[in-house]
Amino acid sequence: MRIGELSKATGVSSRALRYYEQQGLLRSERRPNGYREYAPESIKIVAFIQDLFQAGLSSDVVREILPCARDEHPPGDCAELLTRVRQVRDELVRQEQHIAERRRRLDTYLTEGYEAPRRGIT
Repeated sequence: MRIGELSKATGVSSRALRYYEQQGLLRSERRPNGYREYAPESIKIVAFIQDLFQAGLSSDVVREILPCARDEHPPGDCAELLTRVRQVRDELVRQEQHIAERRRRLDTYLTEGYEAPRRGIT
């Protein structure tokens, strides 16, 4: 399929697909007329790439993950890579906990403490 068809099938812009290819995340074959031709499984690969980006992973990490996901022989160690991904996930959990605590403080202020601080201000 050509880039426009892949874009339509995935909801990802042609520009983003060219970026994925430039970053080594997506492969295409060039036809004699210069058009890119993508394999049918590219739809699933693009969806996977989108999921990883939305999870906050960088292109470098995504590039390393893809061969592990494809059952290819990756240049690195898939187990080590999973450890890195777990670290990213754990950092997100810490950030979520911090945000939840901040939200609780604001809720307390808005529901219980709004009048008390104002009384002391002149």
